[in-house]
Amino acid sequence: MAQTETAPLQRSGPASGSGQGSKPGTGSGAMPNVYASGRLGKSVPWIVLGASLLVSIAIFALVQVASGGGFNVAGAVVLTGVLNGVAIYLTALLVEGGRQAKDRLVTTLVSSAFIIALAPLVSLFITVLSRGTARFDVQLFTESMRNVVGEGGGALHAIVGTLIMTGIAALISVPIGLLTSIYLVEYGRGALARAITFFVDVMTGIPSIVAGLFAYALFAIFFGPGIRLGIAGAVALSVLMIPVVVRSSEEMLRLVPNELREAAFALGVPKWLTILKVVLPTSIAGITTGVMLAIARVIGETAPLLVAAGFTANMNYNPFDGRMQSLPVFVYSSYVSQGTDAQAYLDRAWAAALTLILIVMALNLIARLVARAFSPKLGR
Repeated sequence: MAQTETAPLQRSGPASGSGQGSKPGTGSGAMPNVYASGRLGKSVPWIVLGASLLVSIAIFALVQVASGGGFNVAGAVVLTGVLNGVAIYLTALLVEGGRQAKDRLVTTLVSSAFIIALAPLVSLFITVLSRGTARFDVQLFTESMRNVVGEGGGALHAIVGTLIMTGIAALISVPIGLLTSIYLVEYGRGALARAITFFVDVMTGIPSIVAGLFAYALFAIFFGPGIRLGIAGAVALSVLMIPVVVRSSEEMLRLVPNELREAAFALGVPKWLTILKVVLPTSIAGITTGVMLAIARVIGETAPLLVAAGFTANMNYNPFDGRMQSLPVFVYSSYVSQGTDAQAYLDRAWAAALTLILIVMALNLIARLVARAFSPKLGR
C-alpha cells in the first residue's frame, strides 16, 4: 500500500520579513502609539488634572477682571474637580472603553471626596499654626495668668490642670472600662450583658454637657451648690471615657482566637488565669491604642469642665481643693473675656489651642508606637 505524503502546512498571508504583516504604527519610520494596548499612560490623569486646573484658573481670572472682585479659590477648586471628572471620563471612554471609564470616574470621585474631607483639617491646622506661633514661647509654659491683665502671662496652670484631670479620668475609666469589656466577652450572658451593652451604647452618644451636669450635681450633694473642683471635672471626663474604653477593649478582646483559650483550658489553666496570661497580652496593643484614643477624645472637652471644674487664673495642683483650669476652658475664657489689650488675649488663646493640638497628636503617636511594640509577632 503506497504511503501518501502530507504536504507541510503553509502559513497564509505575506511572507515573514516583508513588513506587510506587522502591526500598524510599528514599522520603520512610524511613531509608536502608546495607547495601542487600550490603556491610558500613568501621566495622563495628572495631565488632565493640570489642564483642568489651568482652565478653571483662567475662567475665574476672567470673572475677577470682569467683576472687579477677589479671586474665588473655593469656586476654582470645585470647578477643577468637575472638569477633571468629565475630562478623565471622556478620555478613558475614547481610549479604554466604557468599563474602564466608569472605573476612572469613580476613582476620581473617591479621591475628590477624600480631598474635600481633608481640606478643613488641613486649613484648621494651618490657621492654628500660623496664629498660635505668636505666643508659643517659653513664657507660655512657665507662667500662669495670676495678676496679668494685658500682655505676658502663660498657660502653665491650664496645662497642669489638663494633665491632672485627664490623668485622674484615665485612672477611673481604664479599670472600669477594661473589666466591663472582659465581663461582656468572657462571662456575659443573658439579660445583664444585654443591659450593659445597651447602656454603654447610650453613654456613647450622650452630650458632653450632660456629663458635666452629672458631675456637678454629684458633688453638690456632698459639698453644696456652687462647688467647683478639679476632681469633679475628672469625673465628668471619666463618664465620657468609659464607653469608649469599653467598646474599643471589647472589640480587641473578641479578636483573640478561641483556639488560644481552648489550648490554655486543655492544659488545666483556670479561666481567670487564661484571661490574665493569654487573652490580655494578646490584645494589649489594641487595648492601649483604644485607651489613648479615648484620652485624646476627652482632653479637648470644654463644656463639662466649665461646669464641673470652673476656671481660675491661679496654679492649683490639688484636684480636691478649689477650681482648676484646663486648656480648653483657658482658650474659651481668653476669647470671650478679652481685656484692655484684646490682641494679647487672642494670641494666648491661639497658642493654647496649638498646645492642645500638639498634645493630642503626641497621644496618637504614642498609641501607634505602643501598638507596634506590643503587637503579636507573626514570624517565628
